[in-house]
Amino acid sequence: MTHPGGVALEGQRVIVTGAAQGLGAAISRHLHGLGARLTLLDRDAQGLARTAAACAGALSAVVDLSDADATDRALAEVVTEPVDAVVHNAAILRMEPIDDIRLDTFQATLNVGIQAAFQLTKAVWPAMKQRGGALIFVSSRSGIEGFADEAAYCAAKHALEGFSKSLALEGEAFGILSVTVTPGMYMHTPMSAANYPPELREKWVDPIELAPAFAYLATRPLHLSGQRLDAWALAHPDAPGPRDSSSNTSSSPRPESSS
Repeated sequence: MTHPGGVALEGQRVIVTGAAQGLGAAISRHLHGLGARLTLLDRDAQGLARTAAACAGALSAVVDLSDADATDRALAEVVTEPVDAVVHNAAILRMEPIDDIRLDTFQATLNVGIQAAFQLTKAVWPAMKQRGGALIFVSSRSGIEGFADEAAYCAAKHALEGFSKSLALEGEAFGILSVTVTPGMYMHTPMSAANYPPELREKWVDPIELAPAFAYLATRPLHLSGQRLDAWALAHPDAPGPRDSSSNTSSSPRPESSS
């Protein structure tokens, strides 16, 4: 990163969701390397254990974020001190036409995407009002556009965009940054492996290349609060890439988040 933020990451407590694999694991490893103290959440016990092992000293909790009660219990266990930053990366993407979406899968997608974002925010907000903080929500082009076969995912990401903008306004007086971040580049993750055609797999990058953007945002560059940002552009300001434009169509996959 070329731009300093407002605080150093050394010793900062950061929660990362969806930390078992993909972008969440990459962000966790990068933050650990910068001295952050991590709390890692995911429903994949084996993957979470691998990430935690790579981030010595990290706290972790195996939790299904689609379950509100389980999420509250997990947060009560791990949020025992002030949290300086949250990276809510976990998401569910099921490519299904509206004819095939069941209520339970629709609800689970919303629960992980926006309900868990609310619960995380409620858990850390009181302390952040006293000392500032950063709320970083991983979004997608699906947060501003509609795509066929993604009714549930688009609904969750659209809600996340509005939620973050409201938090930015409420948090301004307290030094709380709230942003949404779209990857901005095709990533090699389990989510993309399940959805990308061969021509895009040739373009994908390791998600560790996007991780510096999240480290920068965790340092609370408050002038960016309320914005929707591009992780690839933040991490590689001089590099070409598929920026978060509105030129794609529903038949052309776009840079995505990773659960």
